Amino acid sequence: MSAVISIRSAATRSASARSASVPSASVRSTLRLTRRGRVVFTTLAAIPVVAAAFVLALNGGLASAAGPTNAAALVTFDYVTIQAGESLWQIAESIAPTADPRDVIAEIVSLNRLSVDAVEPGQRLALPLAYSAAD
Repeated sequence: MSAVISIRSAATRSASARSASVPSASVRSTLRLTRRGRVVFTTLAAIPVVAAAFVLALNGGLASAAGPTNAAALVTFDYVTIQAGESLWQIAESIAPTADPRDVIAEIVSLNRLSVDAVEPGQRLALPLAYSAAD
């Protein structure tokens, strides 16, 4: 029993193994999109949509600053100018004698966005529409 080792056959085997592991140029592989890839592409597609919605929300939609578009912006109020020694209580009683002055004062404060109930002489206050015709 003698063993014959052939160097040529080993070299041939390694060359054929290398050629089998390297794909030829004519074989094309298909691109498979994984779940992670779908999430990435969906996120990339959604970012401009979300950004546009955010910008439109901050801008007030497609409203322009050219002028008022709703009826609430066209409302005009009657105004009263505070005289020396006059208080909100006196104004409330004069414009709505039958209403509770506390409710009228609360509406005047809310409408004029006053931080305190005190007023100063010369200050101009808008009157609520419910009481402006009573003056």
